[in-house]
Amino acid sequence: MGGGVDFVGGLRADGLPAALSDPVRLAAVAATGLLDTGPEEVFEDLASLAARMTGSGRAFVTLVDGERSFWKSCVGVEAPGLAQRQNPVRESFCFFLVGLAGDAFIVNDAAADPRTRDHPSVGPMNIGAWAGYPLMSPDGQVLGSFCVIDDVPRTWSQTDLTTLATLARSVSAEVHLRQSLAAARKAQQVSADLAHSLQQGLLPPALRPVPGLDAAASYLPASAIGPSDVEVGGDFYDLFHTTGDAYGAVLGDVCGKGVEAAKVTAMARYTVRADAGLSATPARLLARLNSAMFAQNSPRFLTAVYTTFHATPAGLSGRIALAGHPPALVRRADGTVHELGQAGTLLGVMEQIHLTDVDYQLFPGDLLLLYSDGACEARPRPGMTAGQKGPGVFGEKELVAALAATHPLDATATIEHLTAVLAAHHGGWASDDTALLALRVPPAA
Repeated sequence: MGGGVDFVGGLRADGLPAALSDPVRLAAVAATGLLDTGPEEVFEDLASLAARMTGSGRAFVTLVDGERSFWKSCVGVEAPGLAQRQNPVRESFCFFLVGLAGDAFIVNDAAADPRTRDHPSVGPMNIGAWAGYPLMSPDGQVLGSFCVIDDVPRTWSQTDLTTLATLARSVSAEVHLRQSLAAARKAQQVSADLAHSLQQGLLPPALRPVPGLDAAASYLPASAIGPSDVEVGGDFYDLFHTTGDAYGAVLGDVCGKGVEAAKVTAMARYTVRADAGLSATPARLLARLNSAMFAQNSPRFLTAVYTTFHATPAGLSGRIALAGHPPALVRRADGTVHELGQAGTLLGVMEQIHLTDVDYQLFPGDLLLLYSDGACEARPRPGMTAGQKGPGVFGEKELVAALAATHPLDATATIEHLTAVLAAHHGGWASDDTALLALRVPPAA
C-alpha cells in the first residue's frame, strides 16, 4: 500500500508504518484532547482558508491514532456526525505522514503515483491530487495531518505548499496552546483577564463623519463556548482621513483569538493609519503592512481589504485592494449587486506577495460593503432545529441576496438588516467574529 516508501521505524504486521502504534506518539495524540470532538471555529477557519487559497475544494485537519484518522475539520465534505468524521487509518493518506516522521507528503497524480496508485481510497474518495503537512507535538511526535485534496491531478505550486506549511504550523501551535492552557489553569485566568482588558482598547472605533458619505459599521464577536473563554477576536475596521480630500477604509481579520491575535490587530490598525499618507495605492499600503508583520516576527497572519476614495461631482471615486480577503460588494442604486476587487495574497505568510489595485466609481445611491468572513461563512447555532435555521452555511451567494434586499436603504439600515439576517440564520450564536462596514453615496436631492 505504501508503494515502496521507506517508513521510519519499519512496518507493522498489517503493512502500515510501525510508528502508528508507537505508545509515545499515541499518548501525545490522546493528550491533545481533540479525538472524538466536534467542529471548532479555529480549525474550520484554517481548513477553509487552505481550501480557498489552493482552490482544492477539500481540506482536512486530522488526528491519527493507531487505527483511524479522525477529522477534526473536513471542509468540502458532508459529515454531520462524529461517526462520519473519520475513516480507518489504512484508508487514509495520513499514515504516510506518520511513517515519514515529520516530512511532508505531496502527490500530484494519486492514480499514477507508485506510492498511492494501489491505495484503497483513491477511487472511492475521488482523490486526484493530495498535499499534506504533519501536525507536530512539541517533542516531535506526529499527531496527524493538515491536508488538501483536489478531485483531479494537478501540480501543487510553491505558493500552495508554502501556504499549507504555514497553516499546518498554525494548527500545531493552536494545539500546543490548548495543552499549555489546560496544564496551567492559573496562567489561563491571567491570560483571560489580560485579554478582556485588551478587548476594551481594541473594540472598533466610532466612525468619523465623512463629507458627502453615509457610513455605518457593526462588529459582533464570536459567541463564547464557556465562561472562561478568551473572547478577543481578530476582526477590525477603521475609517479615517488620509491626505487632502482623500479618505481610507480598512477591514481585516487576524487569524485566531486571544492575546497574540489582539497584538496583531492593534499593530495592523495603527500601521495602516500611520502609513496611509505615505502609500500611493491600497496595494502598496497592504504590502507595507506585510513587511511590518515580518519585521516584528508576527506569529499570526491576516486577511485585509483596504480602499482609498475621494468625493467627485458625480459621487465618489476610489481604489481598492484585497489581501487574501473576500471581495467587497457594491450595491448599485438600482439594487443590483456585484463583487469588487481582485484576489491577492494574505499577509504575514510570505515576504513577496501579489496585490492588485482596482479602480471603482460610486454614484448617488450606490453602497460599498466591506465584511469579514463571519458574514459569508456563518453556521447555524449547534442544536438548532431545521425549522429554526437556514440550511447549511450562510455563504457569499446568501450575503449578496441579503444585500440586494436592502435596496434602497441607507448605510445604517443596511447594516441593521444584514445583522438581523445573519442572526436569524445562526440563532444569535456567532460561529466567528463578524465585521461589516458600509459606505454609501446619498441619493441626489
